[in-house]
Amino acid sequence: MIRTTMKVDGMMCGMCEAHICDVIRKTVPSAKKVKASRMHKEASFLSQEEPDAEALAAAVNATGYTCSDVKFEPYEKRAGWRKK
Repeated sequence: MIRTTMKVDGMMCGMCEAHICDVIRKTVPSAKKVKASRMHKEASFLSQEEPDAEALAAAVNATGYTCSDVKFEPYEKRAGWRKK
């Protein structure tokens, strides 16, 4: 899996975070674990394949927010901790 992290400026509230998450889900329908944080000024999600960074940034910018950076990194699910 691939973790995509985007720097997003302009989010001011929880509704802004929801708008960014909606844009990501519409642009990358296979996106999982979509999150946005106004405090950290970023959004992230997981996908099987690397999405088109330009299309993603353009979709975010079209909503009035500013996407300044898109990064990709491999993601591996960690083994869960079990209590005996």
